[in-house]
Amino acid sequence: MRQKVVLITGANGEIGHGLIQHLAENTDANIVALDVTPLDKCLRPLCSTYIVGDILDQMLLGRLVVEHEIATIYHLASILSTKAEYNPETAHRINVEGTLNLLRLAVEQSQWQGQSVKFIYPSSIAAYGIPTLKDKSEAGSAKEEDWNYPTTMYGCNKLYCEHLGRYYNSHYRQLAADGGGSQTLDFRAIRFPGLISAETVPTGGTSDYGPEMLHAAAKGEEYNCFVRPDTTLPFMVMADAVKALIFLEAVPKNRLSQYVYNVTSFSLSAQEIFDIVLKAFPQANIHFAVDDNRQKIVDSWPECVDDSAARQDWDWQPDYNCERAFNKYLIPAIRRRYE
Repeated sequence: MRQKVVLITGANGEIGHGLIQHLAENTDANIVALDVTPLDKCLRPLCSTYIVGDILDQMLLGRLVVEHEIATIYHLASILSTKAEYNPETAHRINVEGTLNLLRLAVEQSQWQGQSVKFIYPSSIAAYGIPTLKDKSEAGSAKEEDWNYPTTMYGCNKLYCEHLGRYYNSHYRQLAADGGGSQTLDFRAIRFPGLISAETVPTGGTSDYGPEMLHAAAKGEEYNCFVRPDTTLPFMVMADAVKALIFLEAVPKNRLSQYVYNVTSFSLSAQEIFDIVLKAFPQANIHFAVDDNRQKIVDSWPECVDDSAARQDWDWQPDYNCERAFNKYLIPAIRRRYE
């Protein structure tokens, strides 16, 4: 018999590390990890199987279907915002076509199993696009349906994949003779703010100036922050990001009122992050050297988001406020990492 598994794509990334560790420590899930690079050695004992491969590889995905009964997919694989701008066509292929491949796989698995495969999709505040700083200052906390005019390929990819998930969940093959089939997937998405991790190094997100400051200071390296000091974004530590994914996956479907949910923890300006880092690492060599192009992207994202729907529908609340995030988790853990 095929083994029932949880499939995690992009398993080597920042979220993947935390998610695999949580599932291994707190559940009896059989984890199948998939990434284009060999899985981190510390994660391998925690997984039933790890596969080096590409989500664009149809042969590989076919093999997954043959060998495993997939109950839940955490689709973490993507090209992040900054890297996506350097090669938008490649980003589209991976972020959209790769997601489409996995949505199709999930629908097929759902129909064969006679029950919905859960498809958990991390989206991003990059899905927002506020046209001017005046609009941004007047916007207040952005709801999920506000300002959905992204200015980056990554943001466009994320927003479109949210819509794809909604389509495959509720309208798949709606003109087919069988009405598209009796069973489709169970799609659930989270729009994450900027994420800060102590365990992994930032990998190219446009909101990564926050964690990059911390890691550079701890390593004793010079760092040029590419946004203005007054630039403010919502942030969250990785432990809370993993918690949000786990909570959303576990909630009964009849409690959900929408497919896409904001989550957040605290909003900080780049200057406030700089002040916290300098207090912890007085010898830090950090400067502000604004990159106008990257600044323009960050300026299109909201300073704070409204996560009331998540709080109401699946009891979301973060464990880490700003003070606890930096003083109890990030600074001590990053200090230990480089000592």
